[in-house]
Amino acid sequence: MELPFLNWLYTAVAWVITHIHAGYSFFIPSDSGLNWALTIITLTVLMRLMIFPLFMKQMRSSRKMQELAPKVQELRKRYKSDKQRMNQEVMRLYQEAGANPLGGCLPVVAQFPIFISMFTVLRAIAEDRAVYGMTQELVTSMRAAHVFGAPLPATFFTSAVDIEALDADPIVTKIVLAVFVAISSCTTFLTVRQSVRRSMAQMPDNPMAQQQKILMYVSPLFAIFSLNFQLGLILYWVTTNLWTLGQQHWFYARHPMPVVDEKGNITTPEPSHGIFGKLLGKPKAETPEPAPEPKIIRQQPTRQPRSKRTGSKKS
Repeated sequence: MELPFLNWLYTAVAWVITHIHAGYSFFIPSDSGLNWALTIITLTVLMRLMIFPLFMKQMRSSRKMQELAPKVQELRKRYKSDKQRMNQEVMRLYQEAGANPLGGCLPVVAQFPIFISMFTVLRAIAEDRAVYGMTQELVTSMRAAHVFGAPLPATFFTSAVDIEALDADPIVTKIVLAVFVAISSCTTFLTVRQSVRRSMAQMPDNPMAQQQKILMYVSPLFAIFSLNFQLGLILYWVTTNLWTLGQQHWFYARHPMPVVDEKGNITTPEPSHGIFGKLLGKPKAETPEPAPEPKIIRQQPTRQPRSKRTGSKKS
């Protein structure tokens, strides 16, 4: 279902796709599956770079909530018999510190219109419709592109007749789509697990911990719905999941969670290099130059006048 008020965004996404594809066509055949796969991956990376400031804002809000975790625990213990008062005090604490518990939704909210636009544009191409500023030549080029033998406009439920019309084997197409959906499900689970483990370590007595665990194991099941998505859209989703996984790992490694001891003192461990440091090698620590040794200046005794010398006589 196309949303008329998003037509400007559909046109923008189609314009970006057209120019990225034209750029890769200088050295890769325009009908190649590699060309179109790189086009979708590049579009995904550009989109994630655009919302990177929102990700940093989300992480800063999360760090503030980590620092407030001991105070939140105290409020939960103090008002454990009055949940309404407890929630009011916790929200007041967040407001005073400038922490937003809903800050983690910002990247998702910003990404959702792009996802809808990608879905709409790719579906139009699958239906062989040159709309949103796309030429018929571009639509035909993508319909002819194959990734591992599967056409980009195909879905898992596309009929065998339609797949054969795209010069592809129906069985191979379904296998490729199933593999990509499985990768999407796995990356979704790893991404949610990474975030949930951090949240549970931050607040061990969080009453929402059980719900977060359920979400962690249920979220991969939503990938099953992508069986009805075009292969190009599934490729976009796998790319954005891998980007999120790596982005979170990079941030968590360089901003470790504060540790609270029994006395309530908060200490922050030294940042680690994570898996990227292991692959690229940890930077060697610069050895500080030794401090120069202080120079010893000997003071020679001044020669006294002859008249002041011991035992001297005045002439």
